[in-house]
Amino acid sequence: MTQHTFPAIVEGSGDLAAFLSANKAAVDPALDNAGALLFRGFNVPDAHAFDAAIHGYGEAGFTYEDSLSNAVRTNVTARVFTANEAPPTTEIFLHHEMAQTPLYPSKLFFYCEIAAEAGGATPVCRSDWVLEHLAKAAPDFVERLTAEGVRYTNVMPGSDDAGSGQGRSWRSTLSVADRAGAEARLRELGYAWEWLGDESLRATTSALPAVRQLDDGRRVFFNQLIAAFRGWADSRNDPNRAITFGGGDPITSQDMAPAIAIADDLTENLAWQPGDVALIDNFLVMHGRRPFEGKRRVLASLIA
Repeated sequence: MTQHTFPAIVEGSGDLAAFLSANKAAVDPALDNAGALLFRGFNVPDAHAFDAAIHGYGEAGFTYEDSLSNAVRTNVTARVFTANEAPPTTEIFLHHEMAQTPLYPSKLFFYCEIAAEAGGATPVCRSDWVLEHLAKAAPDFVERLTAEGVRYTNVMPGSDDAGSGQGRSWRSTLSVADRAGAEARLRELGYAWEWLGDESLRATTSALPAVRQLDDGRRVFFNQLIAAFRGWADSRNDPNRAITFGGGDPITSQDMAPAIAIADDLTENLAWQPGDVALIDNFLVMHGRRPFEGKRRVLASLIA
């Protein structure tokens, strides 16, 4: 495998499913080291070839249906779905996938079927590097996040709103048909909730970890704080009410400024070419989506 710097680029040709199946023993250590691998030059012409590559990798899936993702997505195969369907002008800021919930995948696959005419890169950022710098720049903030964790508040509509990056309905998010089912699921997850007059649902998590220690000892800034603070804005959601410390105190713009600046400085843009496939360690690397022009079709799949 030919590799370069973060994100590591694995250049090849032929069938990616066969390559991943035959080389998993080399791919996994490379992923542990880099955090993100971009497979370029392989023959991945469509969603079904992407699905085959995921199966070739050989790990259990984490379905969109079973997730608590806030994003509206559409399944293409049982394991492959569209990336966030928010409008092209909407920027999706750095985050660890589903870190605002108690259920999250360990790895992410992305596939570029159609590259945007302009923009549309996937920014990626190493969270261990962010935490290392942040601990020096704002040690009290890191200490408090470590001790208390963070709570997230999100207002979910009664029906899917594809015009928002936070537009998945509470029925879809919680896999329920009615309010009674939603309340039972929220109780099981440890959430607090409030029904609003327009049939939407405000839900607040219990205190979730904001700093995580990986099995190899690395500590990471594992959360959705940057995305929530910068991007959770629509007709229902106010970023100023989206995040608090675990004890309930607000997390302010002064708290977030060093983390945002450090992450922006450490971010690399993954500029898509048709046929590209990326594999991302969700515990180590944050990702997002730049605004774009023209048609863009990037598909995703999650690993449990």
